[in-house]
Amino acid sequence: MSGIIGKKIGMTSIYSADGQQVACTLVEAGPCVVTQVKTTETDGYNAVQLGYGEKKEKNTTQPLQGHFKKAQTTPKKKLVEFRDFEVSEEVSLGQGLTVDKVFEEGELVHVIGTSKGKGFQGVVKRHGFGGVGQATHGQHNRLRAPGSIGACSFPGRVFKGLRMAGRTGGARVKVFNLRVMKVYPEKNLMVVSGSIPGAKNSYVILEK
Repeated sequence: MSGIIGKKIGMTSIYSADGQQVACTLVEAGPCVVTQVKTTETDGYNAVQLGYGEKKEKNTTQPLQGHFKKAQTTPKKKLVEFRDFEVSEEVSLGQGLTVDKVFEEGELVHVIGTSKGKGFQGVVKRHGFGGVGQATHGQHNRLRAPGSIGACSFPGRVFKGLRMAGRTGGARVKVFNLRVMKVYPEKNLMVVSGSIPGAKNSYVILEK
């Protein structure tokens, strides 16, 4: 699957061709460098590893330093592997990849990112529970409580996977079928419709 690594810049809005205002996200997509090419003969499957973002050599482990030197590139902060990679031209080790070589305006893109962490939350915020009910009939501080979590003697336990309070956010999230509204190859920028997971300046993966 064709794709590229990027960084979320922030949100804005633009007007579509029919005059509708569309909420969009600005993404710095690339430039990326091909740091490894995997083939069926050597690795059992076809894939391309891309690197994005500059990293100091002193902060890079020696095995990775050798990995980057083999690709004749500087150390990169983010490495992502794309299976069944397809681009218009042949992919080679150390080759640079820009956003205009992967995406065009008007096509759909899937975005993968890490959602914002929200800490330890209750069931109302985490799962959308409605709470126990109104503050009547002796209810005290029960408006946002989870309520019953199981039966009594049978089954005598709480089933796995029951929705309860806990840490929420900070998970890998994939958003499908966002439209590419604008591509600015000279600035390595891409505008996609809608919102994408993650905070500002967080890494995202863009796939076709």
